[in-house]
Amino acid sequence: MGKKKSEESASVAKVKAGSKDGAKDGRREKLSVSAMLASMDQKPEKPKKGSSSSVSSNAGKSKAKTASKQTAYIDGLDLPPSDEDEDYASDEESKRLSRQQRAAETKALETSVSEKEIKKREKKDVLAAYAAEQAKKEALKDDHDAFTVVIGSRASVLDGEEEADANVKDITIDNFSVAARGKELLKNTAVKISHGKRYGLVGPNGMGKSTLLKLLAWRKIPVPKNIDVLLVEQEVTGDDRSALEAVVSADEELVKVREEVASLQNLSSADGADGEGEAGIADDAGEKLAELYEKLQILGSDAAEAQASKILAGLGFTKEMQARPTKSFSGGWRMRISLARALFVQPTLLLLDEPTNHLDLRAVLWLEEYLCRWKKTLVVVSHDRDFLNTVCTEIIHLHDQKLHFYRGNFDDFESGYEQRRKEMNKKFEIYEKQVKAAKRSGNRAQQEKVKDRAKFAAAKEASKNKAKGKVDEDEPLPEAPKKWRDYSVEFHFPEPTELTPPLLQLIEVSFSYPNRADFRLSNVDVGIDMGTRVAIVGPNGAGKSTLLNLLAGDLVPTEGEVRRSQKLRIGRYSQHFVDLLTMEETPVQYLLRLHPEQEGLSKQEAVRAKLGKFGLPSHNHLTPIAKLSGGQKSRVVFTSISMSRPHILLLDEPTNHLDMQSIDALADALDEFTGGVVLVSHDSRLISRVCEDEERSEIWVVEDGTVQFFPGTFDEYKGELQKEIKAEVDE
Repeated sequence: MGKKKSEESASVAKVKAGSKDGAKDGRREKLSVSAMLASMDQKPEKPKKGSSSSVSSNAGKSKAKTASKQTAYIDGLDLPPSDEDEDYASDEESKRLSRQQRAAETKALETSVSEKEIKKREKKDVLAAYAAEQAKKEALKDDHDAFTVVIGSRASVLDGEEEADANVKDITIDNFSVAARGKELLKNTAVKISHGKRYGLVGPNGMGKSTLLKLLAWRKIPVPKNIDVLLVEQEVTGDDRSALEAVVSADEELVKVREEVASLQNLSSADGADGEGEAGIADDAGEKLAELYEKLQILGSDAAEAQASKILAGLGFTKEMQARPTKSFSGGWRMRISLARALFVQPTLLLLDEPTNHLDLRAVLWLEEYLCRWKKTLVVVSHDRDFLNTVCTEIIHLHDQKLHFYRGNFDDFESGYEQRRKEMNKKFEIYEKQVKAAKRSGNRAQQEKVKDRAKFAAAKEASKNKAKGKVDEDEPLPEAPKKWRDYSVEFHFPEPTELTPPLLQLIEVSFSYPNRADFRLSNVDVGIDMGTRVAIVGPNGAGKSTLLNLLAGDLVPTEGEVRRSQKLRIGRYSQHFVDLLTMEETPVQYLLRLHPEQEGLSKQEAVRAKLGKFGLPSHNHLTPIAKLSGGQKSRVVFTSISMSRPHILLLDEPTNHLDMQSIDALADALDEFTGGVVLVSHDSRLISRVCEDEERSEIWVVEDGTVQFFPGTFDEYKGELQKEIKAEVDE
């Protein structure tokens, strides 16, 4: 990035010097850098020709660390003809010689490139292997046969085969287990999902939450046949349909009836034009049309487009965007269309997997308000505490291969969880003392007696908890008490050295991308010092990521001045930086290369200790980064940021791949950090934690090409948004 920045600066200098050739080169280089950075803030309006392909191309090149850069650069250029070609264009011999000469030069260039870039091509091979690994993972995700579900004898009744189940809207399974390719995810657990309740499914990453949703959607976990299930997990396919049409088309029955009506109307028109239509046929067609019109009325056909438009508007789509073809939207926006389709269809059981990841703060608050009015059944996986607190009436906690149910929202769950943890640990301590005492006595019969007594007590408690007072015959025998295994993680950013203010200032800065006439930031006047806490808010595509890039120095302002302390160190987090990790290296190798100055006898152990604190399991420390999950890669980036000892942290959506424990750990670390923090996030709880101190906190609103200071706290800003949204949803 530093090299690109210097090249960009050089190109600007050439423009000022008035060199025509330099200006051309500068524009080319600047376009490639800007296109890459613009993709973070891509506002999905008025797409340029080839823009989507260039963005995806840049993303791919970033991952490959610009492998075979020289060859790719030459191949992509439209080279002008040589002087010889122009002077002797009519001479066939000259043409032949010129072609031979160019072929020889190209061959020599390819030879030199191949000699210089053997290592880069080796990296390419590693990346190809990584792509194959990812394809394998994707295949596993959607391979129904990869998962084994073992269920008790009551499953056949719950599968909806009997007439008695025709009106059943609850899902109840007393005992089942789930494994993926032999790895147990759930063991001898039970589930009850009652109609009309809104469940939050929580637990650490990688424990099987998303798998549980998939198995419900695939009906591998038995669901009564009369319950229609919809899981939102993939973005809508990009095609020529408008966003609005894509949402309405989700109601297949409505579309089918409309097509039948259109067909009958066309048939009637044709018969009328011919003048030969039989009276009986016309009457039948008329009766059929009357039936279909009545059906359309029941299906709410007249209000369908208005309802779909309202949902899309709530998720951030303007009227102009709703009319655009779905293929013109980025993946994140197409994911919003998928969510809108699900809300429009209103299935009996709606399953949402991290629905807030692709949304800005306003869209998250709108979705909260909308789902609070959801009359059917909802199960949502989310790491957003405020979202779970607002939306959910029950919490399902996946812990130690079991599903534990708690009434109330997430705050209620936390207090209930803590109580259950204390009770379990107290029982375990008593049991452990009794076992140790029996062992000291040397009496084997006494030891067995202690274990049997503990199992009997567990069986009695299980029986008491059953609605009918007896244990399912397929349920395994209760086990002796175990210690409650808690998952914990700790983030830490070291104390930065003191610097004289101001640390970082943008003074009357304006910026626009060369290839985006629709985007411009104007008259930005902001500053950051030690201890400053800033939350940047505003709609997607307004320029929040662009503002962070200007602060970091990755973009050069079109106008204005940037002042930076000479000794300033900036720690940056964004999905872009996660993608730029060196895939063939292990986390330890990567961090030692970037931060070789480690203290202690073993540098490797020092790095591993830091990775462990940020929640990366020890067996992943020496695994190639290519094989890590998105959440694990983000932990490597956070560890690297911590090791760079920054004065200012610039964080762009840091919670997207983190589980709830990690988000809490991040909030605690930012609270203790004495440097400056600038945060872009849709997680309102994290923003509230970061901007808790009103005296040193600021809210920057990026909207309509400007950056304005909100005159109040974040909670006040959020409250204003919620009032607006409530009025919209009530309309």
